[in-house]
Amino acid sequence: MADLTTTIGNLKMKNPVMTASGTCGFGKEIEDFFDPSELGAIIMKGTTLENREGNDYPRLAETASGMLNSVGLQNKGIKNFIDNILPGIRDYDTNLIVNVNGSTIDDYIELSGIVDGLEQINAIELNISCPNVKMGGMVFGTHLPTATKVIKEVRKAYSKTLIVKLSPNVTDITEFARVAQEEGADAVSLINTLLGIAIDARSRKPVLSTITGGLSGPAIKPVALRMVWQVAKTVSIPVIGVGGIMSAEDAIEFFLAGATAVQVGTATFIEPDAALRVVRGVNSYLDENNFDSVSKLIGQLN
Repeated sequence: MADLTTTIGNLKMKNPVMTASGTCGFGKEIEDFFDPSELGAIIMKGTTLENREGNDYPRLAETASGMLNSVGLQNKGIKNFIDNILPGIRDYDTNLIVNVNGSTIDDYIELSGIVDGLEQINAIELNISCPNVKMGGMVFGTHLPTATKVIKEVRKAYSKTLIVKLSPNVTDITEFARVAQEEGADAVSLINTLLGIAIDARSRKPVLSTITGGLSGPAIKPVALRMVWQVAKTVSIPVIGVGGIMSAEDAIEFFLAGATAVQVGTATFIEPDAALRVVRGVNSYLDENNFDSVSKLIGQLN
């Protein structure tokens, strides 16, 4: 069996496959299908300081080879996570990563400081790129000076592994990756969803209550691959590939483009054990092609 172990900052992962935030709740939701401990990491559903109801319905729409979502970071806040969710997942034999969100820079700072004190949480994914919230959200990830400030301030408040999730809704994503590295991020994850719209031709109205939403799924994989390839050539910190990964072959493509690890998201809605299938498929690929370690694949695009 090939060596699948992977390192992201101070995270020691048994394999390079994570769940993508917002696609499997907090881990408990996939227990009926497989043991979450078999993954390299579980990235929690987006979490905020206070309870957030999310956007009005409808907030999901199926599209060709993908889906649009406008959930709006619905969650019950960090206190509920600590009191009611963390006790049920703290014993997973994998890395637990909180996806941190805020409406202001102060929100990000305060929330990151709280999470820093949770010994069971090994890292945060700083979400400065969500396109589905009215305050904060994507603006932090598409305006370079603001992105710089929020990363810098969170780095001061958070002492463990810091992953910054980047938005594809920018002219040059490498600029944002470079800033993340300069301000102390241990890794970047990309891409978050692409901003899109769905229209009902019969009613002549938008399908989503918010009009626009985030596009995910296989439709965005070529864009995600291209951006991972660009960013991996720009920064020296690890790049985590996200976007349309449905199979082990998809994950291999991201490794070849320069990703150190990958996240599986939308595929989970179709096959709840998709992330585990990716782990096993990557292992089979390495064995069949005589690679003794997954690290030997990273950036090896011919």
